[in-house]
Amino acid sequence: MMAGNHHKTSEFDSSFAANASDALMVSRMRMVLAISVLLAVFIEPSGLSGHSGLTRIVFIGYLFHSVVVYLGTLLDAPISQSLLIHRLDVLWFALIVFLTGGVDSFFFIFFFFAILTSSFRWGLEEGQRITIISALLFVVCALITDPNSDLPQLLLRTTFLLATGYMSAQWGESKVRLLRQLALLRDVCHLSNPRFGVDRTITRVLEQTQQFFKADSCTLVMHDTETGAYTLRTIKDGNTHQSVNSDLISAEAAMPLFALPKEYLFAYIRPFRAFMSFLFGESLAYQSALHRWVKHDMQACKNLAEFLNARSFISVPLSLRKQEGRIYVVSNQRGFSKADALFLSHIAVQAFPVIENIELLDKMASNAAFHERKKIALDLHDTAIQPYIGLKLGLSAIQNKASSDNPVRDDIDKLVNMAAKVIDDLRRYVVTFKNGLQQTESIFLVVLRQQAAHVKEFYGIDISVDIEGEHQMSDRLTTEVLQLVREGLSNICKHTLAQRGAITVQYRHEWLTIHIENENLGSLGREPVAFIPKSMTERAAELGGTVHVTQAPGINTIVHVEIPV
Repeated sequence: MMAGNHHKTSEFDSSFAANASDALMVSRMRMVLAISVLLAVFIEPSGLSGHSGLTRIVFIGYLFHSVVVYLGTLLDAPISQSLLIHRLDVLWFALIVFLTGGVDSFFFIFFFFAILTSSFRWGLEEGQRITIISALLFVVCALITDPNSDLPQLLLRTTFLLATGYMSAQWGESKVRLLRQLALLRDVCHLSNPRFGVDRTITRVLEQTQQFFKADSCTLVMHDTETGAYTLRTIKDGNTHQSVNSDLISAEAAMPLFALPKEYLFAYIRPFRAFMSFLFGESLAYQSALHRWVKHDMQACKNLAEFLNARSFISVPLSLRKQEGRIYVVSNQRGFSKADALFLSHIAVQAFPVIENIELLDKMASNAAFHERKKIALDLHDTAIQPYIGLKLGLSAIQNKASSDNPVRDDIDKLVNMAAKVIDDLRRYVVTFKNGLQQTESIFLVVLRQQAAHVKEFYGIDISVDIEGEHQMSDRLTTEVLQLVREGLSNICKHTLAQRGAITVQYRHEWLTIHIENENLGSLGREPVAFIPKSMTERAAELGGTVHVTQAPGINTIVHVEIPV
């Protein structure tokens, strides 16, 4: 089980559509409408054309529907906040209009309740859909009720319904879009744990930007003004295995992406029809100093669009302490607007200076950690390696005294070799610890296999190592993960009778999962003793993760470690 594998799979999982306070307010207003309709029947039934017993049944049915939805909202039932509810409202209103006179029905205005609800909770697309359906149902009900309906009145009411519905959908889209923008700005500022590295944080920002604009790709190109190096990072739609590292590129390859004036925001919009490009294509630049948009060289942006393989793109500059660059959001399926480019600039201004500060703090922490590692390495040499060297010298002296036919000579030779091996491992560990981990992925795999080999050599326990997914971790996270595995293997050696075990490391859905498994030879036929690895739990908690143990009679014990990355 993966704790981080929480996907939103239903329509009502949207954070805006599932706003509890809005849903409760709408359900209350629905009940008010239902009660008012029912009161109209009992107070002044003669004012309702086409009034009959069936009309009362429909009105009571709608009130019952409203009460059920209201109770569902109070109980946080998911269905009460889904698209289905206001779509059912449209059908109820159409039935009410049909039973109360068609084109002359006063309850025609109830359609606006469904239109407003859909527009301000789900945006333009759903608002337009409900508007069109409402208008069509109103026309159909009017014509079925009376084929000789007052056509001017029918046309006027239908036009009014469509015009007001479209305006409501546009305003509702503005609200939904604003909420999405605020949510994105909040998310890009909610940075990942600095222990996981700045590269992953930048990748997350680019991924969220690409998803927000529903773009085909999001590209970040940077130029280091100190070293002169150019880096490129691209996030593509549908690519579930995004690399968190940037790629070094040559200055010649980067030049097209730096062709635009660095002080301007750009929006290049090209219609889907080639013959319309001349009339409706736009190449706009935003002058921040003057706060206005101006026309830009169309051919230059067209050449850049062809280089990016894009129909439309928006681009904003980045100017950091020691770097400068640009973000490009590219699409072949939709056109961008000037508002999109301005909001992209807000993302850049909000996120990247904070990332730069995190990177600076990370370097300071790494420098401090280097000096601390150097001190600890010296302490390890004095307190751990030197005693082992003394032990080895003592064993070697005993080895020299023991003749070749001495019955304990083989055991002494094994002890001498083991002591020499431990000294070599400690020295190698001290050097690695002192200098920090470089090329973390290869060292991570090598060290895991070394640990498994040592357990096999010294304890006779066969440990398999399985790596799944892409593992691109910072040096400090790598150190923490290796220590967790080391503690898990130590527990197997000290507290079990197992002869086989397994280490499985997985990276899926932004969670790093470590499974440390061993046989239950000492628990065959009886309930295994429950335990919680305290040290591993504390270390995982510091990383924001969790540890739980799976065990049962006759099956292997598995320690599950889950860390968000």
